[in-house]
Amino acid sequence: MIIKKYGLIIFGGILLLLLVATVVGVYAEEETDILLQGQVETSEITISGTLPGRITKYYVAEGDMVQEGDTLVMINSPQAEAKYNQVKALERATLAQNEKIDAGTRLQLIEMAKEVWIKSKADLELALATYKRMQNLYSERVITLQRKEEMEAVYKSAVAAERAAYNQYEMAKAGFQIEDKATAYALVMAAQGGVEEVVSVLKDGALTSPVDGQVGKIYLNQSELVGVGTPLLNILMMEKSYLVFNVREDLMPHFSIGKIIYVDIPAIAGKRLAFGISYISPLGSFATWKSTKQRGSYDLKTFEIRALPVVPIEGLRPGMSALLYLEKQ
Repeated sequence: MIIKKYGLIIFGGILLLLLVATVVGVYAEEETDILLQGQVETSEITISGTLPGRITKYYVAEGDMVQEGDTLVMINSPQAEAKYNQVKALERATLAQNEKIDAGTRLQLIEMAKEVWIKSKADLELALATYKRMQNLYSERVITLQRKEEMEAVYKSAVAAERAAYNQYEMAKAGFQIEDKATAYALVMAAQGGVEEVVSVLKDGALTSPVDGQVGKIYLNQSELVGVGTPLLNILMMEKSYLVFNVREDLMPHFSIGKIIYVDIPAIAGKRLAFGISYISPLGSFATWKSTKQRGSYDLKTFEIRALPVVPIEGLRPGMSALLYLEKQ
């Protein structure tokens, strides 16, 4: 009887301890703050060129700080240089013809006009072939609409130049009229416009930084070939770093646009750093938290929240973890 009595007392004590532990656990869980973990991200710009060719030199390395206007990489394009030589030759020919037009119709002028026309026809054929290739690349979504329209403008310019050269040749055969000088001058202007166009393309051989920032990833090596729009490297805009949190729908009452939140960033020993919420947007269905209960619960969407530093924070870098503690409501 005594053993049985003590056994009941021990069993009752164990039950009491379990009950107390359960109550304490539930209370502690209700009082514990909710921890959200996010990370630092930053805006970045991808550098790519409009000039196909070969990378001859990088002037920067990954991690270098650059300023707006600094030269990043040099691209050499033999095709563009050959085109430049062609348009310069056409410019010289039209200038010479314009200077000699007052001397009257001579066999040399007629022959020169014919050569200019033949050259214009060759340029037109090249422009047409290139434009057709660009149309195919655009239909395959390899190039942008802007690039296709630029090539279309070059083709139309070549059509106009060929017609002008042909008319000039016909007039040379028929004898120059009073209006011929104006026509010759217009032809010179067209040739000079072609030179300026090629020069503007050649300028893309030296790519510069459009912003202040830090060189992130360099995608291609020196001596590799690049095409139009090929990404070469990216620039991280460190002064535009921000926090990103993915927050479950039931925690959204803690957040609103413009609200100041205080975050810990262990990588820089930062405690209670102030950030202002600047962006809230729902993520796709892939980020929806699915309820496993039959009753009493529901699927919860996930929202992306971004926050900007209230004041600049030294040492803040992409990839750093950010810890946010929310009080239970």
